[in-house]
Amino acid sequence: MTGSRKVLGIGVVGFGWMGMAHSRSAARISSLFPEREFDTRLVICGDNVASRRDQAVDGFGFISACPDWESVVGHPDVDVVYVTAPNMMHEEVAVAAAQAGKAVFCEKPVGGKPDQTIRIEAAARAAGVITGVGYNYRWAPLVRHAKHLIESGALGEITNYRGRFFSMYGADPMGLLSWRFLVDEAGYGVSSDILSHAVDLATMLVGPVSRVNGTMETFIKERPLPKAGGTHYDRGAPGDPTGTVTNEDYAAAMVTFANGARGTFESSRAIIGPESQMAFDVYGTKGALRWNLETMNEMDVFIVDDSGQAPRGYTKVYAGDRYPYHGHFVPGDANAIGYEDLKVIENFEFLTAVTRGEQHEPGFAEAVDYVSFQSAWLRSCETGSWEDVTHLGTS
Repeated sequence: MTGSRKVLGIGVVGFGWMGMAHSRSAARISSLFPEREFDTRLVICGDNVASRRDQAVDGFGFISACPDWESVVGHPDVDVVYVTAPNMMHEEVAVAAAQAGKAVFCEKPVGGKPDQTIRIEAAARAAGVITGVGYNYRWAPLVRHAKHLIESGALGEITNYRGRFFSMYGADPMGLLSWRFLVDEAGYGVSSDILSHAVDLATMLVGPVSRVNGTMETFIKERPLPKAGGTHYDRGAPGDPTGTVTNEDYAAAMVTFANGARGTFESSRAIIGPESQMAFDVYGTKGALRWNLETMNEMDVFIVDDSGQAPRGYTKVYAGDRYPYHGHFVPGDANAIGYEDLKVIENFEFLTAVTRGEQHEPGFAEAVDYVSFQSAWLRSCETGSWEDVTHLGTS
């Protein structure tokens, strides 16, 4: 304990971008959240690249680093395991961590494929451990405000929803054939990687999807083979040996929500133009909202004036300390926060739940909600027909 605060020992498996983001975020909590009920201690990081292990200790302050995940999961001083390795490793690591009695935070989509997610959730539930999943866009202050507006009835009855995540990270044909483009290492492509974010936000804001009609495509079918330690942000050169992309670049769906609203989802990693357009539009009988990660500190709001006399149009709302969590980072209005600040909020919420012994949301149950949608979408891509979304979890 630090005073009345519990000290949580952190172990991280996989020290790429997400492993680093979670490690920085856990370390930042103490300076940003004086009301916290815990302190964090970076105990051990597991990664198979020696330079990353050195950086974890020398740059991030981990007490130790190791080349294997077993040492992280089995470490007696680790209370919480973060799983940020390639997707197809998640099941083995997350199940072992749960069985060792550790709280487990796993980056989405938890399992590389839906059946893995089902098994991971069941194992964690059987072990009685607290879980979390990396749907960090839920924590954007203006997204929290959007949720409040919808739940308060300010938009009336929700009739339509448009969710999308367009990114250019795979638009360059010279981008390396990293694990993200391989079904044996990543599982599915954008339907797991970024469409999952769009559907998760829709579920949080509007409710579950009941029916889906889907389509998919792989636009860039060959990529240069990676060099040692290369990621999907690295670039090959003309003439380099290539390999085959084995999962999808593009995923889309028309959907019906359980509450009767209609919607669409689109996701692409090979599109030109949108750099990181994780965005939604919500339409109701009394108003509408639109938000885009690329301008995450702004949201457009349209509220119908009952008098019919007021000018019509969207009003731009700027994020500020009147909205949840924004004031922990900067005061006032229109002073921007960034992507990694959302990871800090996410980690604060998750570690608070761990400290209190309460299940965090979103956790592995919400990951099962997404793969239930994904499974129906995959069936629809095969049949070309509308398919019902059937919940795949076990009780």
